[in-house]
Amino acid sequence: MFVEDSLKKKADLYFNIERKHMGHALDIQFQHIGMDKIVASMPVNNRTIQPFGILHGGASVVLAETLMSVGGWFHLDSTEKAVVGVEINANHIRSVKEGGSVTGTAVPVHTGRRVQVWETTIRDNHDKLVCTSRCTLAVVNRPS
Repeated sequence: MFVEDSLKKKADLYFNIERKHMGHALDIQFQHIGMDKIVASMPVNNRTIQPFGILHGGASVVLAETLMSVGGWFHLDSTEKAVVGVEINANHIRSVKEGGSVTGTAVPVHTGRRVQVWETTIRDNHDKLVCTSRCTLAVVNRPS
């Protein structure tokens, strides 16, 4: 996994957290952590498919929001702050059969002090576009 030098200390905090979360449940694996983009993949398997054997749209949204929220958190100056999703949308363009995987790439559109906006594209193993998503994040005080 590539981690931008300026983010290594914060990445250690994130990746060594003891609490299990949705990313663990869906086996989201990060490949790139940078200020300009966040990249992670997710298998299309029994945890991420719908009853017809293709990627569940909700799983795509989980991947997208995970990428955008993690990216938003890396943009914060203080560990006392957090980002939370306020609005998310997704356009599901292509299905992916069980047995494959998808890779999401999130990029910041706006990273303000109170609001952030991020975009994610999700692609299959053949680099075909599967989903696009946009999320608005609010910057809040971190819950204790």
